[in-house]
Amino acid sequence: MLRSVKSLEGFSIGATDGTIGKVKDFYFDDEAWVIRYAVVNTNPWLGHEVLISPYALGQADWAEEVLPVTITKRQVEHSPGVDTDRPISRQYEASYLGYYDYPFYWGGTGIWGVRDYPGTVFTDMCPNALRGYLRAPSAAPNTNPHLRSCNDVMGHHIHARDGEIGHVQGFLVDDYLWSVRYLIVNTSNWWVGHQVTISPEWIQGVSWSESKVTIDLERQAIKDAPAYDERALFDRDAERRIYNHYGRNGYWQSQREAEIA
Repeated sequence: MLRSVKSLEGFSIGATDGTIGKVKDFYFDDEAWVIRYAVVNTNPWLGHEVLISPYALGQADWAEEVLPVTITKRQVEHSPGVDTDRPISRQYEASYLGYYDYPFYWGGTGIWGVRDYPGTVFTDMCPNALRGYLRAPSAAPNTNPHLRSCNDVMGHHIHARDGEIGHVQGFLVDDYLWSVRYLIVNTSNWWVGHQVTISPEWIQGVSWSESKVTIDLERQAIKDAPAYDERALFDRDAERRIYNHYGRNGYWQSQREAEIA
């Protein structure tokens, strides 16, 4: 199921023995385009922010606005401290993952290392759906991770091949793999009230220093793309319409289907 990152902000994190706090933000990996951590505000319990890995996440309770986790409040209380105002280093990640006895997500062939998916939810999705977009994360132990705050990336300018078309309005992620499936792009400076979705597969380059994302698409194609409506059901049929519009194969297709398409 695809969910807007914004819709998850404010959800309570429910440990096995009580509430930890509320979701404030998410860090995503800009190599594989996968959510690596939820940033959780623990006020008034601990009084500081903590990171929660998707390795611990269960299936969201949308009615109660709760994300359950398979860890205890005591584990969180004694987990390695983090300063979310500073970049998250690979050394910190190694310490954090080691503390919880989670596998490193870097060094394997997939977006979650040696595992197909991070959490406690079982999925029978086809193998091609169990992937990121660009490549598996860098394996070098001292490599700085490519972690970005979703909130910080909001507002980054989107450039097509032939000019600017809007800015990042949000992210759509699937709640099995925590993979970023789409950027929500606000194009209202050019086409009033119009939002579209762009797959990270179509990103040609990113300049984080210039707050600019370049897309390998033409402005007219983006203008004519199916509009995104946050009130409407965003199901597989909606995804097919987007991919068909751009003449691309869907990420959910098997290799055989991709050859036939």
